[in-house]
Amino acid sequence: GMIRDRRVREAHRLPRTRRSRIMPAQTRGARRKSLGLPPKEKQERFDPSSPSKAKTGKKAEGWGAPERTGFWANVYGTCGVLAIIGTTPFIAVIVWHMFVNLDGSLASIVAAFQEDGLSLIAKIWPWTSKRAWQLLGSYAAFEALLQVYMPGKRFEANPTAAGNVPVYKANGVQSLVATVIAFFLCWHLGLTTPLEVYSLFGEMLAGMSLLAIVFCVFLLVKGHVAPTDEDSGSCGNVVYDFWWGMELYPKIGPLNLKQFTNCRFGMMAWAILPIIFACYQYQRDGYLADSVAVCVALMCVYNFKFFVWETGYFNSMDIQHDRAGYYICWGCLVWVPAVYTSPALYIASHPVTLGPQLAAAIFALGCLSIWINYDSDRQRQEFRASGGKKKVWGKKPVIVEAEYKVAKDGRIVTKKSILLASGWWAIARHFHYLPEITASFFWTSPALFGKLPPYLYVIFLTVLLIDRSMRDDTRCSLKYGKYWKKYCELVPYKIVPGIF
Repeated sequence: GMIRDRRVREAHRLPRTRRSRIMPAQTRGARRKSLGLPPKEKQERFDPSSPSKAKTGKKAEGWGAPERTGFWANVYGTCGVLAIIGTTPFIAVIVWHMFVNLDGSLASIVAAFQEDGLSLIAKIWPWTSKRAWQLLGSYAAFEALLQVYMPGKRFEANPTAAGNVPVYKANGVQSLVATVIAFFLCWHLGLTTPLEVYSLFGEMLAGMSLLAIVFCVFLLVKGHVAPTDEDSGSCGNVVYDFWWGMELYPKIGPLNLKQFTNCRFGMMAWAILPIIFACYQYQRDGYLADSVAVCVALMCVYNFKFFVWETGYFNSMDIQHDRAGYYICWGCLVWVPAVYTSPALYIASHPVTLGPQLAAAIFALGCLSIWINYDSDRQRQEFRASGGKKKVWGKKPVIVEAEYKVAKDGRIVTKKSILLASGWWAIARHFHYLPEITASFFWTSPALFGKLPPYLYVIFLTVLLIDRSMRDDTRCSLKYGKYWKKYCELVPYKIVPGIF
């Protein structure tokens, strides 16, 4: 050690020219080795391409990167994504037309296409009137104002792969109550009626289908030229950038755009439209059909549960991993109002009588499904909030202590997390999807079983959640590595124990 220190001191006392003759050019590592010094410990630095800043032009990689895999990408590829983008705006309107004008008959819509071909789309397309645009604009502006200015608690979500901590104003329940009150107030003052909303619903869907595409183009351009933060990046494929999105949390001023599209526009439309459809059926027929009452009541319970649990949604895959692109934003602006509300639209258009016993049984089973869905989410939330100390079903929980990496101050740092393998979460890794599917079945079942189209949402939701479970497993495997493998050994099934 003394010899090494002396050699270092002598080397640094030499003039620069003589030092260069005695110590020829060499790497820093070789120089330290020649001086008898230990190799310098490497510091892991944050690679801005994981996730990348969009303006760097680099591809994003890692568990926080934009989605490039999953059911749709693997099966259909780029051409399939283009096909989905090119057809879904028309499908949304076709669903409305089939339920309102064709008695929900699949045979009728098939026969119409056989007779007219693709020209049927132009024939049935409900061009958006000035009044429909006024209703859409008023609703969107009202919900944006509620999101920004309605009082609510500050909520910090989980840190992203780039180390950012998203901050929200948790005012979902207040906004829901304000929206329902506002509709009935507008009805009372003669500003609108359930009949008007029902009659113009097709026009609003048609207009929003096209406007939402323009909005998604704006998000694509914004992600390239003016991303809000480091949680943005390109897949290297412009089609996927448009489909999956560039930014995770795009903002315009104080308005979080993805919270607006997902929660305030899409989910709030799902909450208020069934109520409007029920009011329309009551006005038209002079009584509220029990089939309409059960369907709409279950949807109201589910959507109230959603807004109570909204802070949990801020930590879900929709918000934390799926970026703001066509898949999420167009889906919430158009597909949610068109398809998610479709059971209520169909049943209000074609009500049946269930009888008190059947109606009560369907409502009870639907409420049970919604409660299990809520309780499973609550169980995991409280488990994480207690740091894994809270008992689950009266017992000490089975825990997998995991580690993952995020960016902080330009470097990669290791964080710790806990994965729950007890209670509902010992049954399946995504068990909460199962009661969500059964709940959708029960609020659709008042349509009875004479036709398949009313169950479109149930079928869509089942495919969506199966795909999401696979994508979430892929993401968690990238994020947690060996810890996720250990968790999968404890909880081997994704959604349905013993089957999938």
